[in-house]
Amino acid sequence: MDAVRVALLREVLAGTEWLGATRRFAGVLRGSVVAHGGGLLLVGTPEYEPWHLAAHLVDEAAWSGTPELAPTLVRHDARPCDPPHLAVGPGRIAAARRGETLLVVAPEEPAPLLERVHSARRAGVTVLALGVGGGELAAMAHESLAAPEGSELDLDTMQHLVSAGAGENGGAVSPRGRRGFRDRVSRLAEILTAPPPAPW
Repeated sequence: MDAVRVALLREVLAGTEWLGATRRFAGVLRGSVVAHGGGLLLVGTPEYEPWHLAAHLVDEAAWSGTPELAPTLVRHDARPCDPPHLAVGPGRIAAARRGETLLVVAPEEPAPLLERVHSARRAGVTVLALGVGGGELAAMAHESLAAPEGSELDLDTMQHLVSAGAGENGGAVSPRGRRGFRDRVSRLAEILTAPPPAPW
């Protein structure tokens, strides 16, 4: 989803709780990685891998001048022969320490993931959860955001809004912010006219 579509989606959601909720969560994410500077780990479940969110956060990190937003994608089935950005396995969560931020994107709560997240939190890692409401993961997270069943948002849409919000500083549109939006639209045009990128 490009910057123009995110802007249109925000217009549609104006006046609902979701626009503010996704911006608040995005602000917590940005604040955590910028304040602590320890790095951002991004993990899903064995069945749901948030590689699309990882790509968007890498883009937002570059566009916003906030390199801390670029995540390390932790994959449950990572292999040493995978490309470096896809070869980080769950052991990285066990090695996480104070100052790092762990963003968990999970439509369900598999027990092994919960154990890893719990251990990371005990080690001083800031835990953020996206996608599960009212369960153990939300209870152990420092901040969580979930769309209840039947709401106007699904997990993929929430990820687009959160990644776009994380790339913003504050929320007020300054002249620099307007220029940033034009730059993003210009960058989108370059992407659309460029040859397809190498697959993740």
